[in-house]
Amino acid sequence: MTGHARISIAAWVATVLGSLVLTPVFSGPFLFVSAFLCALITGIGVGLQNLRAPRLVVPVVQLLALVELLSLFFLHGTMKFGLIPWKGTAIEWNARMVDAMDSINRFSAPLPQDSHLTMFAVTVISVTGLLVHIIAVQLRQAAWAGLLLLIMYTVPAATVHGGLPALLFIPPAIGYIVLLSAEGRSRLSRWGRRISGVSHLDAAEPVEASALGQAGRRIGLTVVALAALLPALLPALPEGVIGNGLAGGGTGTGIGASISSTDPMLDMGKNLKRGDNVVALRYKGGPTGGSYLRLTALDLFDGNQWRIAPRQEGRKINGDLTPPPGYSGDLTRAKQNRMEIDVDRNFRSQFAPVPYPVHSISLKRDWRFDAGALDIVSSNGSVVGGKKYSLTSYDLQPTPEQLHAAISSGEPDEYTSLVPPKTPKKIRDLANQLAEGAGGNKFEEAVQIQNWFRSTGSFTYSTQNAPGSGMKALEQFLTVNKTGYCEQFATGMALLARILEIPSRVGIGFLPGTSGKDGEYTVRMHDMHAWPELYFQGVGWVRFEPTPAARAVNTPAWTVPSQDSTNPTTQPSQAPVTPGGQDTPGVDKPQHDPNLPIDNGVAVVGSGNWFTNGGGQVMAGILALLLLLSIPWLARVLQRRRRFARPPGRASAEGLWAEIRDTSRDLGLDWSEIATPRQTGQWLVTKLPESAHPAALGLARGIEALRYAGTSAAAVDLRPETAEVRKALWVQVPRRRRVRARFLPPSWRWYLSRGTNEASDLLDEFDLLLARLRSLVLPKGRHANS
Repeated sequence: MTGHARISIAAWVATVLGSLVLTPVFSGPFLFVSAFLCALITGIGVGLQNLRAPRLVVPVVQLLALVELLSLFFLHGTMKFGLIPWKGTAIEWNARMVDAMDSINRFSAPLPQDSHLTMFAVTVISVTGLLVHIIAVQLRQAAWAGLLLLIMYTVPAATVHGGLPALLFIPPAIGYIVLLSAEGRSRLSRWGRRISGVSHLDAAEPVEASALGQAGRRIGLTVVALAALLPALLPALPEGVIGNGLAGGGTGTGIGASISSTDPMLDMGKNLKRGDNVVALRYKGGPTGGSYLRLTALDLFDGNQWRIAPRQEGRKINGDLTPPPGYSGDLTRAKQNRMEIDVDRNFRSQFAPVPYPVHSISLKRDWRFDAGALDIVSSNGSVVGGKKYSLTSYDLQPTPEQLHAAISSGEPDEYTSLVPPKTPKKIRDLANQLAEGAGGNKFEEAVQIQNWFRSTGSFTYSTQNAPGSGMKALEQFLTVNKTGYCEQFATGMALLARILEIPSRVGIGFLPGTSGKDGEYTVRMHDMHAWPELYFQGVGWVRFEPTPAARAVNTPAWTVPSQDSTNPTTQPSQAPVTPGGQDTPGVDKPQHDPNLPIDNGVAVVGSGNWFTNGGGQVMAGILALLLLLSIPWLARVLQRRRRFARPPGRASAEGLWAEIRDTSRDLGLDWSEIATPRQTGQWLVTKLPESAHPAALGLARGIEALRYAGTSAAAVDLRPETAEVRKALWVQVPRRRRVRARFLPPSWRWYLSRGTNEASDLLDEFDLLLARLRSLVLPKGRHANS
């Protein structure tokens, strides 16, 4: 195999392995398509080089071939005669790339399997592969190609929420090593045995060590070090220092929002804390006062996270959906509401917002429904943004009497009754305490829990510093701080209900929104909400509302507690449940609470103070920068103290002599590495005042005696002379040099350069080791022929 073919194949391998880091970001077959296109481009390059085409012609032909292949795969309908990319091809390519960048900047990973996102990923990987080929093969600088692999790793590592898995660093590193190995073998085959390099290595070894090779190894070492350290550090920085990741979370601004199928609860929290309250959807119809719109239900709780339980494949929507689970009434007599929903194109969700329980919906082709949750989900990864659809839903209004009379007759599924084994005893005891006085009636127990959250439990609604909904966070929320937002209230009540043997799950969706002209409701991202759904046989899944009136003004009509279950003493409220409508009787709103709704019906996200709104991050950044700039000064101070702290002896004397050397370099004096101690002493005399001459000469004679006269090291203490000479050197130079020597000592750079050289020597040692292993494994004759 020729050298350029070997490097070309290695460049393809490095590109494919490097592109694996994009799998947490993009979905679909982008990786396979990219690998195929890169292989074709590599094959074209190898073929042209075998034909001895001019060096400048090869990348031009490869670029034209890449444009043709991308057009055939993604833009075939815009090509002239179906083969030639034309003006329309360029316009469509630009439009799709703009859409892809818009989606990447707005929405959470993993991104949906949209065609424009797949084209974007394939284009980026293919162009990266072409550039790697040009740098490694045409320019013969394989080490620099590592920068492209580094960029391809650090971008998703710095933007994906939570960072990339640590193991994803391994494939790009392996690819880079393969590329460097192929380049080194090719260079060795051209130039033969090593003719230069570090002095202590065996010059007879078959290892390339030309100036270009040594520089390449140093560059490669730097790239690998950056690739290892930079991605590890970037995700740990506070959000807002380098951006808020692909999800657009935090309190910054943005123009889109998303709900992923992997962690809807996390995305809901991000959207509630967004600084901009963008429109999610608009709808007409439905019950008077508006309707809760649900996206999905989280029915599995493992103690760490609430998520969607494993499901069977969704059912096709060919007509009416299946009846709501657990409902035993006559649905033909149930009232139905018709709604028309227009979802904003900026809302990215694979779930369609619908009321529960939905009866029929106009979304058909690429949409499915789950018979247990009755949620509507995309079957091909597409999103609901930009969709308009109509639906009908059942307006089931169970009465307190029906719920009170409901009989527990088994679990509706295998997930919604599970209580994690490690549930703290405090929470179990709390559930049993709240159920006292309900007479064992499950509905009354649920109502008492709801009332405890909303009024008697002294809870506070706040989106500030909400801790999540894992078991530890819920224990803190329920028994200690009692401060949170709908996530904690909904999951807290769902867990307490399960402890009391009431099946429960958590709904994720929207509050009814704000009413406008012509009966149209506008729902914004700050209207996102979570609520518990409890199961009662014969009635099915019933929504409760434990979130206080600061967020959800009224409780559902059927959850009004009664002293006599057969004759409720309080009439249910029929008012809209949109925040800001009116106060719930018996619940006092705190004055000037920054989390209370304002007049437009949208919950306000606390603006905080200067420190919480970015000032803290700015201060942290400034402190980090000052700490970084102080590293040279700190290193020199610690080094000097260590040298003076050593007891008298040879190591102490050599360290003190090195201190005078470093001080001279820090002050801009020309210290000679080849001069003897006596010559250096005479040079110091020319730089020092007369009062310091004896100390300088004594220091030089002491070093000379230790090195050449065999003087006993224990009898030599040069610390007084060193301190006097160092002090005299500082006095003799201008103030500007002293300031530079203190805060940016040049000697620190010398040690850094020395460390680089030693690292390069280690790479040479590694090359020798590989050569020796190869000579042991391969027969001598075969090794000589290679």
